[in-house]
Amino acid sequence: MAWRSYIVKWTQTSLISPKNATRLDLYCQTKRGFRRDAKRPETKKGNVTKETHANTSPPESPQGPPPQPQRVPRPKLLKPFLFTVGFTGCSFCAAAILQYENQKSRVRTLRDDESDKLLQGSTDMVYWHDWWNKLTDFQRQLILLMSVADDFWSSLTEGQRTVSGIILANAVVLCCWKIPSLRRSMLKYFISNPASKSQCLPMILSPFSHFSVLHFLANMYVLWTFSSGIVSLLGREQFLAVYMSAGVISNMLSYLCKTTSGRIFPSLGASGAVMAVVAALFATVPEAKLNLIFLPMISLTAGNALKTLVAIDVTGLLMGWRVFDHASHIGGALFGVWYVAYGHKLIWGKRDTVVEMWRKIRTPGGGGARPGGGPENNPKGGPHRPN
Repeated sequence: MAWRSYIVKWTQTSLISPKNATRLDLYCQTKRGFRRDAKRPETKKGNVTKETHANTSPPESPQGPPPQPQRVPRPKLLKPFLFTVGFTGCSFCAAAILQYENQKSRVRTLRDDESDKLLQGSTDMVYWHDWWNKLTDFQRQLILLMSVADDFWSSLTEGQRTVSGIILANAVVLCCWKIPSLRRSMLKYFISNPASKSQCLPMILSPFSHFSVLHFLANMYVLWTFSSGIVSLLGREQFLAVYMSAGVISNMLSYLCKTTSGRIFPSLGASGAVMAVVAALFATVPEAKLNLIFLPMISLTAGNALKTLVAIDVTGLLMGWRVFDHASHIGGALFGVWYVAYGHKLIWGKRDTVVEMWRKIRTPGGGGARPGGGPENNPKGGPHRPN
């Protein structure tokens, strides 16, 4: 029986084809690995085996070094620079035209006052007395309240009345920051950032934007304190042009420093424009004595105070401090000092050309006299428009 078993064994082995051997080996491996699936159909066994090998195979090791993070391209500053130049020029042109129109309006007001004085008589007091008696108590209280407000407004200096509108605008923007539905628009247009898609418009709006109440109060207190001196020095229209231009120029220098150093971060606030006002006033009267708010016993000159402020901002810029936008402070200070030294003559001293162009546009026929129409109101002796 031994030879018979040998022949049967040799016959079965020779009849196994390579294809069948492969199926047999795969089946055996599957059976040994997953004993619970032994009774499943053959097609399902194959599927289970393939999925198992795909899930149990070790993860492939990464080939080569890990990928480097993408570099953020440096912002392009040509467009903000051109916008700064254009906005500054437009600001001073508008200020020159506004000054001309205000002077013209004052002359007309003086003429009307003189005419009213000639027409006044003794019956005016009787008329106003009867008019007052016809009012109700609520109307009288309202008129008295308006009279008190008018007296308070009249008691302010011209500089304080001028910056009141700026302070009001900053207060409105501060309230807008507290409205959640406006947060997206505020982040887009009221924060200056060279990497933002909106580069130009935030250069104008961010000097009116404060997120912190303490920051708002500090900037507006300094502006209110030195408003009388700077407006009496420059005039209302010229001050507005300097303030608006300083806000844009300080943001432009901030853009430049952030892009050069690679430390790009958003900023907001009126510190750059306020710094220009302070620097212009301190550079004009460097010997004026100043007292610190919290240390009134310590006094220093305006020139030394300006040097100290600039030194602190330069140190903060070199050290990379991000508590304040030191580049914006330096830009505002440099513009304020430059303007009182050279800019007043170079820019404001040549405003007559803009005024003449405006008069030609306003007056039909291309001519026109100054307010008043007489030679005393035309000091340059220019030609008058014929009647």
